[in-house]
Amino acid sequence: MKKILFFLLLLSSFVHATNATIEVIKKVDALPTLALEDASINYDDTFRLQFFKSLVADLNVLALFNVDRHYLKNHFNSADVLLENNKMDYVLRYKLSQDDDGSLNVALLLLKEKESVLSKTYKIANKNVYMFLSHSIAYDINSFMGAASVDWIKKKVVFARMSEAKKSEIIIADYTLSYQHVVIKDGFYIFPKWANKEQTAIYYTSLDNGKPTLEHIDLKTGKVSKIYSSDGMLVCSDVSLDGKKLLLTMAPNGQPDIYSFDIEQKKLQRVTNYSGIDVNGQFLDNETIVFVSNRLGYPNIFSKNTKTGVVEQMVYYGQSNSSCSVNGEYIVYKARESSNAFSDNTFNLHLISTKTDFIRRLTATGVNEFPRFSRDGDAVLFIKNYKAQSSLGIIRLNHNKNFLFPLKSGRIQSMDW
Repeated sequence: MKKILFFLLLLSSFVHATNATIEVIKKVDALPTLALEDASINYDDTFRLQFFKSLVADLNVLALFNVDRHYLKNHFNSADVLLENNKMDYVLRYKLSQDDDGSLNVALLLLKEKESVLSKTYKIANKNVYMFLSHSIAYDINSFMGAASVDWIKKKVVFARMSEAKKSEIIIADYTLSYQHVVIKDGFYIFPKWANKEQTAIYYTSLDNGKPTLEHIDLKTGKVSKIYSSDGMLVCSDVSLDGKKLLLTMAPNGQPDIYSFDIEQKKLQRVTNYSGIDVNGQFLDNETIVFVSNRLGYPNIFSKNTKTGVVEQMVYYGQSNSSCSVNGEYIVYKARESSNAFSDNTFNLHLISTKTDFIRRLTATGVNEFPRFSRDGDAVLFIKNYKAQSSLGIIRLNHNKNFLFPLKSGRIQSMDW
């Protein structure tokens, strides 16, 4: 177990709430103003305020509006907006109501110059998952405004939360951490990974029996299946788009390397064979992977063509680069920005293009790690640890804005989106 924990710490060094706080990296142009008017019935003020805060957070993350944070009430069929909102470019009026069976209904009007430009209704069986309804509203408003797709806003996040020494939980959440559902607990489970794009199953590493074991859980049936076991360490770092192949970091003989595992054929194939450290493999395309290695004497990002065997250095900025995610020609990675033996160091995320010399810093303070691109490349989700607090952060790449959603208790060990 000591050897296993050593490699996990080594890997971590490589890859090291509902109210969102905003960390602006670059000043943006003025945005149209938007205010909300609550016309709800059947629900108490506590729930109405929860829904309001969730909707404000989602609308802020869209980065399309300057959203007013004042909570105001109006009648749904009122012929006029509230006096406070007369100068707003847009007013979003909504009504929460409850069916006899307990279902939550939402009627929505988007007003521009006091005229309705969008009308929608929504329904969800359980009010406790109201945040997903809020995400859907934001998604539809984004589409109405003609902005780039934000499919990711409705996706779930899976993460491992450390609760105590050698104890953790695998949790499914929305990106704001408003919703959290514990899938597995009462054990030592780390590095969860979605098994498919439908998000119906998860891979994770179990350390309960002393030997790292990759396990699979079907979220519909709850069935847990053993996939593979290995001495040293065993982590699933990426799943192919079709869900048929995994990239694993394994160290059966002491040194970690990247392996490919075919799910259907149950076939394991070694991809890297280096005397040092190769970890955190990511699929770049059908023939190429990107991974972290200490081939230069410090962690850096490399690629390898699995057919030709050619290895290429991908990053030339930073002296301790790790924890990467890939989308098309772009790579986002974690880099150490300071070297202080007597206090916490800063680890920031950077974005590069594989086709140009383009490089961009995405974060500014704290320890920022485990970046994950959305499938469309529009956003990056990451873990931020700062001043003893663990948060999920989301970066809107085309809007130069970061949003943080803190975890109320525990520490996020790793996550996938």
